[in-house]
Amino acid sequence: MLRLLARQKPTISMPKAVLPVLLLTTLAVSGCASSQVAQEAYSPEDPWEGFNRRVFVFNDVLDRYALKPVAKGYRTVTPDPVQTGIGNFFSNLGEIRTVINSLLQGKPANAGLATSRFLINTTVGIGGLLDYATLMEITADDEDFGQTLAAWGWQDSRYLVLPLLGPSTLRDTTGLPADMASYPTFYIEDDPTRLGLMALNIVDIRAGLLDQEDLIQGDRYRFIRDAFLQRRQFEINDGQLGDDPFAMDSFEFDDSDFSDDDFAD
Repeated sequence: MLRLLARQKPTISMPKAVLPVLLLTTLAVSGCASSQVAQEAYSPEDPWEGFNRRVFVFNDVLDRYALKPVAKGYRTVTPDPVQTGIGNFFSNLGEIRTVINSLLQGKPANAGLATSRFLINTTVGIGGLLDYATLMEITADDEDFGQTLAAWGWQDSRYLVLPLLGPSTLRDTTGLPADMASYPTFYIEDDPTRLGLMALNIVDIRAGLLDQEDLIQGDRYRFIRDAFLQRRQFEINDGQLGDDPFAMDSFEFDDSDFSDDDFAD
């Protein structure tokens, strides 16, 4: 669920007593899901739907009984200005990732905008708590290593649901280690501080998704899958709904495309 709108997805530690219950529930429910999936045609972008549904059920159970209640409590006790500041703080740290990937994709203008945003919000914005850059109409397209791989030719990729992390693709999963390494909290040596920030980021993201759950209709798994894939394609195309024959990048990459099959054993 988190990967529907968010990029950084740190893992969540669980009490040992809760894990067996979640696993048993997951196995019981996924058995029903598997028989249902077997009777339906697989989507071309989701050839691993049977496996993905099992992981989805596990994530959904974990979210329903652990993460969602915490997110609701967080929203209840945290004033709106504080929630906004927390979201701004973590978003500001993500500008570094955008700068790196914009340069790798040959988008120096976007890299410059992201750099300006980071410098302004980190200084004038008190460490990123205040988003003065947006007030100054300085905006940049978010970029990550999954988008960079797409820009380098890996356009189409299989849908993949990751345990705890949620919706992804084989391409985005390949870029995930680089995404994590480009996020500043990765380098905090004090474990309690690093894990505390990771947990706060997760809870803040989940709280921001509470109001959007009412939009989910029909098959929950397929609704989230389709929404995620459409959003990712929108991001890869920099907000363009289709190819613009008149658009030109600062420099061009090799036109030879590659796909998931190039990474298969």
